[in-house]
Amino acid sequence: MSQPGPHDRPGSLDEVTQQQLIQEIGRVVVRALPPGWQEATVEYRELGDHRELVAQLLAPNGTAVPLAVPTDVTELFLRLRSGMYQPDRGTWVSALYRLQRPGSYTVDFNGDYQPSWRTAPPPEAFAEELRRYPRPAAVTPDWLAPHSTGPAGLRTAEVFDDGGRPITERPELNPAELDQVAEYLERAPIVLAARSYDTDRLDPHRSPAVPMTFHTDGSWIWPGAVGYYLRQHGVAPEAELVAHIRSRGFQVPDVDEPVREQAVAVITGEQRI
Repeated sequence: MSQPGPHDRPGSLDEVTQQQLIQEIGRVVVRALPPGWQEATVEYRELGDHRELVAQLLAPNGTAVPLAVPTDVTELFLRLRSGMYQPDRGTWVSALYRLQRPGSYTVDFNGDYQPSWRTAPPPEAFAEELRRYPRPAAVTPDWLAPHSTGPAGLRTAEVFDDGGRPITERPELNPAELDQVAEYLERAPIVLAARSYDTDRLDPHRSPAVPMTFHTDGSWIWPGAVGYYLRQHGVAPEAELVAHIRSRGFQVPDVDEPVREQAVAVITGEQRI
């Protein structure tokens, strides 16, 4: 197996070597898969020195099962990310590798949108990313720009449109996942709450029952209304939040106090209950 190249200069890998590394990642992952596997995904996320690797098997019914992969996979992704750097574009911050039996694969690289972090990167990771892989201001997304290195690392879920009604034009959830997603939304720590309840904007004749709370899992922030409208009306959260919840295996992580305080700062700076 190729060894990781810790001293490789950013942007030093040609396309042939990049493809060799991509194929090697697939070979290493396949060797770790159990007999009878059909489909698996591996997502690698990196910002500065903050790194995450999430691997899972996908059952025919859509259920995701966490998968352990060799540490070599992280080392290969590290080398690939550095080697794919381009001065006029930077490099990618997340890569989603999909494998299907018997031997097909696809890889999607994301260099523009903030990944659905398992744990929010520390503020210094944003500055370190731009120091290590500088890119022109014109192609630096707002979330990565220097002024966004504080609590803005937490993403806020959108619930209502400009008219104040819940956004309903979103992909429907698999019914088998609805309870798991709703429980995740409801179990995540509450960082801000009012004593009253809001009116159901899809059924205003009901008694006010919409929780006026805000939750966070350390990566996303969302109002209690997200879980309410999912439970009561089947209104799915935005697709990126759902994908994030799936990537965590529907398990809410521990959220430490500094991150909760960051979430409150984001909420109070953007909106009031």
